[in-house]
Amino acid sequence: MDTNSLAQAVGALLQERHLTLAVAESCTGGLLAAYITNIAGSSAYFEGGVVAYSYAAKQRVLDVPADLLERHGAVSSQTASAMAQGVRRLLHVDLALSITGIAGPTGATPDKPVGLVYIALSSARGQVCQQHFWSGDRTANRELSARAALELLHEHLLTHAGESVAERSH
Repeated sequence: MDTNSLAQAVGALLQERHLTLAVAESCTGGLLAAYITNIAGSSAYFEGGVVAYSYAAKQRVLDVPADLLERHGAVSSQTASAMAQGVRRLLHVDLALSITGIAGPTGATPDKPVGLVYIALSSARGQVCQQHFWSGDRTANRELSARAALELLHEHLLTHAGESVAERSH
């Protein structure tokens, strides 16, 4: 399934279940939101997104604790989960996705290579976070990350088929 078809499938499931979605992005710079809003009618389920690229933006807008960023860094499972929780609270939605990583070609550290990305999903059921290592260039790493976020959401929606508006908890 191509990315556009995947975004359509996710949108159809969200709309069918009357669930709302928001995103928090760092290394993808709004690409995930663009994929979602490329689908006509996405306003029925997509509330919005935040591109929080800097530590300061992650703290101020998404309420990611400064000590968490200091301990684990912006590119970590802890930060990805906090970003997803933060945008879910901020925009009062049922589901939230976040992406943080090192798209490249610069920004790597000895323990965090180019292509390292964390993608988190926040829902009333809790948090899920995935770690990915991409080996493409900056553009490919961003595209793969946005697609992986849609795949994570799609899998969640298929696995939790009974989740509906009745189970919402903000």
